[in-house]
Order: sequence, then structure tokens, then C-alpha cells
Amino acid sequence: MTEVVPASLTDHPWEEVARAAQAAANAPDAEAAIREIVHAALRITGDATAHERPGALKPGERHFRVGGVFMVSPDATSHLLLAEWGFPAEQHRLFYPLNTGHPGWVWKNEKPLILENTDDHGDFKQILKTARMGSAIYAPMIWEGVFIGHLITAAQARNTFTPPDLVRLQALAALATAAYMAKDGPNFLAQIWQDDCGGGGGELTNST
Repeated sequence: MTEVVPASLTDHPWEEVARAAQAAANAPDAEAAIREIVHAALRITGDATAHERPGALKPGERHFRVGGVFMVSPDATSHLLLAEWGFPAEQHRLFYPLNTGHPGWVWKNEKPLILENTDDHGDFKQILKTARMGSAIYAPMIWEGVFIGHLITAAQARNTFTPPDLVRLQALAALATAAYMAKDGPNFLAQIWQDDCGGGGGELTNST
């Protein structure tokens, strides 16, 4: 596993994509495979200097990034967080209703989404327990016409992401989908859903 330095390879993405693809192919399970793709997404998307611009951070905020995939639960009621990076430990195996916030929009419409500045979206819901993110991109994971989840990366600094970043994330989402299915992802997810999530029944907290 390579060190994750967000937005460190935005000018030279393809070597990182090749690394992540091979690492995913060699991974021991579906989540480990997806984690390689998440790390690539963090490294090749976003403006590393966005937080330096006036207004990018509000008083008391600090710049940081998060990433992961939200998979549709086996009972098709929830999004379940896998392969996360930057989320607080207590949100490991986070799950919440499918129609929640902008992830719910991505699920319903099966389309990618960019929120360059979340302040411009009054209906933005805070999913990260510790902070409201200022910029986010979402890319659907679709297998044989079926929406199975989406890849996301987000940043505290507003206007971190632009449309070209969303295109890169879409390419990585397709790669993550293939790796997930190749590693028997549905059965892996079903086991997690039963063992770690009790088959559902939880709820998202600290939503704003």
C-alpha cells in the first residue's frame, strides 16, 4: 500500500491509476481492492492548494480530505461505507438510508455529481461526523446496468474539485466496480452487513 497524500499526483495521474489497478487485482478481498482505488482517487483529484484561497476555509476549519465507497446494502435499504480514508474511527461501517442527501440523489438518478462549493447547496447533509465538507464529487458504480454503489471523495476546502476531477473519478469508479465484482464483492458485503451491521437497523447521526 502506498502512502496517501491527497492531490499529490493531479498532474501525473496515469502511473497512479496503473499502480492502483494492479494492486486491486492482487488484493485479498473486495474491500482491499476498492481501497486501492479510493487511495488513487484521493491522489489524482482535487486542487492541492484550494485551501490557500480566500474563503476556502471558514474560521476554525482545517483542510483535510476523505474518500470511500458507499455500497447499496444487500437489502437495498441503505448505503454502507467501505474502504474509507479520513473518516473518524467511530464511523467505520457507517450506514444510512439510501435516499439521504446528495448520495441519495446519485443513487436515484444514477449519475455523477459535483458540489464545487457545498455552501451553494442548502440541502447538503453532513455525513462525516466531525465536520461539514466544503467540496465533494460522487461517481456511480454500475454493474451490468445495476447501480451497486458510488465512489466519493470530499474536502473541507471549498472549490477543491472541478469538472475534470469528476471525469477522473468516473473512470476510477468503473475500475472499482470491476475489481469489486472480480473479488466476489456481493458475498463480501452480505457477510459484513450481517456480522458488523446486524443486518441493518441503524441510522445516520449528526446529519445537518
